Amino acid sequence: MRITQGTFSYLPDLTDEEITAQIQYALGNGWPLSVEFTDDPHPRNTYWEMWGLPMFDLADAAGVLMEVNACRTAHPDKYVKLNAYDARLGRQTTALSFIVQRPAHEPGFRLERQETSDRQIRYTTHSYATERPTGDRYRQG
Repeated sequence: MRITQGTFSYLPDLTDEEITAQIQYALGNGWPLSVEFTDDPHPRNTYWEMWGLPMFDLADAAGVLMEVNACRTAHPDKYVKLNAYDARLGRQTTALSFIVQRPAHEPGFRLERQETSDRQIRYTTHSYATERPTGDRYRQG
């Protein structure tokens, strides 16, 4: 199952050239970028681990891609995403966010149904990856 979070998530994985074009677009709009990673991409997990600090002072797409590649190398079996922030409204808002790396094996989610009082039904999602300990979640087998 392919995790679909962020911009471009329904498209095939972006190449480094396509990622560089998106970085250049963000920098052209004055949006600083940051790199994050996780082994738990649950839709409600909005707090991924941050790779370094946000790159407020970088103006070159090659420098941002260098940080993306450093994170990919350090965490080859985790999800890595790139975020661009827009502060024009007086607060940091995410203007662009997309996954730049996925683990080779994505176990997916299941929908859990719970019946409650008065015939109400609640649904939650459960990530199969969380059945394994952190750091071992995307090992195949």
